[in-house]
Amino acid sequence: MAPLARPSLPARRTLAVPSAVSRRAFLRTAGAGGLALGAAALLAACGTPAQKGTPGAAAEDLSDKEKTVNFSNWPLYIDYSEDEKSRPSLEAFEEKTGITVNYTEEVNDNAEFFGKVQGQLSQGQPTGRDLFVLTDYMAARMINHGWLQKLDHANLPNVEANLLPNLASPSWDADRSYAVPWQSGLTGIAYNAAKTGEVRSFQELLTKPELKGRITFLSEMQDTMAFMLSLVGKDPSKFTDADFDLALERLQGAVDVGQIRAFTGNDYAQDLVQGNIVAAMAWSGDVVQLQFDNPDIKFVAPEEGLNLWSDNMLVPNGATHKKNAELLMDHYYDPAVAAQVAAWVNYICPVAGAQEEMTKIDPELAENPLIFPTDDFLANSYTFMGMTEEQDRAYTEKFQKVVGA
Repeated sequence: MAPLARPSLPARRTLAVPSAVSRRAFLRTAGAGGLALGAAALLAACGTPAQKGTPGAAAEDLSDKEKTVNFSNWPLYIDYSEDEKSRPSLEAFEEKTGITVNYTEEVNDNAEFFGKVQGQLSQGQPTGRDLFVLTDYMAARMINHGWLQKLDHANLPNVEANLLPNLASPSWDADRSYAVPWQSGLTGIAYNAAKTGEVRSFQELLTKPELKGRITFLSEMQDTMAFMLSLVGKDPSKFTDADFDLALERLQGAVDVGQIRAFTGNDYAQDLVQGNIVAAMAWSGDVVQLQFDNPDIKFVAPEEGLNLWSDNMLVPNGATHKKNAELLMDHYYDPAVAAQVAAWVNYICPVAGAQEEMTKIDPELAENPLIFPTDDFLANSYTFMGMTEEQDRAYTEKFQKVVGA
């Protein structure tokens, strides 16, 4: 991939802002203390079987009478004005529709947010939120519990027309009845070309002597285990308990010999820039941002394939402004609006037509395959298998033992 020059956008955020990296950090800090804290949050969310709700249960929709919508998202996961005091795409929606958006950046961690709303949703109570954004596996769990309202696609014409085909039918929501992608991303390999030669595969990461103790993997179980399953010849989108155990045994071997320095959230980013590590399992959007300041940071589609994931917009049971939430979802599938957001967050834009609109904002970003990947680039990508709560709990407990949490 050719090094990227810093674009001319005035308000581009970078990984130097601590809170800017939290949206994809499953465990929020590195090191044994941070990992243990993140693990505790996850296991607390998984440890008590949640009660089933009534599928599609809904409160009275007050959208026609109350022009408001309560939207919870991850920190710094939307476009900002040059002075960072406003969010232009939200303001445009409010002006167009007359609907006020109460926007809250409170989703710091999938498991932590699940813990916030679990009690209310399991008891059929409203959460006070009309729309929130969660990653694939947590969205699937919400669907399995019957905690989400089925979407009215008559209110989503832009989504129907512009959702990228490779994101249209995940195994856990084949018709996109409950979840619409906000942004998507890839997990692959990043390396510092000033510190090491090209790294093409996870097989190389785990076997090259010169990389011993100089690489990191992710503390998010789904990301790391997707590649470990692939390494042992298993399909990450469809595997058995025995397959998982075989992949975990391979990971344990790499840990035992010290090949992997640490398991981290987004903390790998600065370690990679500073040369504390030379390669890492990495998220595509982080790497795009790192490359603006350091063209030696490269992103590789590993030979084992790419892990494709999405963060999804969801309407919970009890939401009283469902139609307004659907209109807001649809607003973000206008290609011009989608490009505006993508120029700020740098993850995969899920909206067809946004690449052409991006050429008007930043031609270099429009050519970046980590924001607008080609079909060929995604040909060897996969998603992690949807899991039951029991599977999620069992696999996570096993994984945490290996990573030392």
